[in-house]
Amino acid sequence: MRFRSPMIAAVVALLACSLAGCGTVNEKLAAGMGDYVPQWAGGLPADAPPRPGTPQYDAYMKERERKRLMPAADREKEEQAQKGATGSASGNAVH
Repeated sequence: MRFRSPMIAAVVALLACSLAGCGTVNEKLAAGMGDYVPQWAGGLPADAPPRPGTPQYDAYMKERERKRLMPAADREKEEQAQKGATGSASGNAVH
């Protein structure tokens, strides 16, 4: 009976350490793997903004700032022109 108690404690400690290790591995994998999961399986939508720290993000933020500083009437005209250009290419898209 004396041998069984420390053995159970060692197994419980080993399982706890294994579980803690899985949590840190999954945290690192989830940050990068989310970009590769298809949208139908719960991945990022097609119109999601780029991730911070990438060159695409910097360009995206510059474009947002440019649009923010634009007068509202000009901004609406530009958005209508963009919707008209993309609407003809994807007429059956679900929004």
